[in-house]
Amino acid sequence: MHTIDPASSARARCRGCGRTIAKGELRFGERLPNPFSEGNEMTHWFHLTCAAMKRPEVLLETLAYGEMQGVVDDEANLRTIADTGIAHRRLPRVNGAERSPSGRARCRHCRETIDKDAWRIGLVFYEEGQFNPGGFIHATCANDYFEQPDTTDLMARITNFAPDLTSEDRTTLQQDIDVPA
Repeated sequence: MHTIDPASSARARCRGCGRTIAKGELRFGERLPNPFSEGNEMTHWFHLTCAAMKRPEVLLETLAYGEMQGVVDDEANLRTIADTGIAHRRLPRVNGAERSPSGRARCRHCRETIDKDAWRIGLVFYEEGQFNPGGFIHATCANDYFEQPDTTDLMARITNFAPDLTSEDRTTLQQDIDVPA
């Protein structure tokens, strides 16, 4: 069974964002079969918010489990984030945003080349216990690709997985996302 518990040290890294989980911070542990040891399990650790954004089904399953009731302070917020990810099946693929370093990548939505220095949103796919790179989309294609007219949740996900974006970057990215494709 998956678990939510405080981190015993600051050694674990979140599988969602790659940042360290602070000692004492509540974390989500997804238990999976260990492919290197028959009959044993391994645990993939996530920040609670990252789990709600990238692994919504298993987090909600764990929150619904009797022993987890009332353990998490912002449970309602986590449920809202996770429910949005389930309702919009492509949202858990968001893996931040960046300016395109070259003009070679193609948008997974419109199939057009993403121009150099244009905003692009990175995508990942969860397969066999790990997140694998899944390409990029134009920021201007985001509303159509994610099938979500409200960009508030999308921007929250982008900034969670791209924490180095400046406020100016966020503003220009938001403007690009708001432009119809």
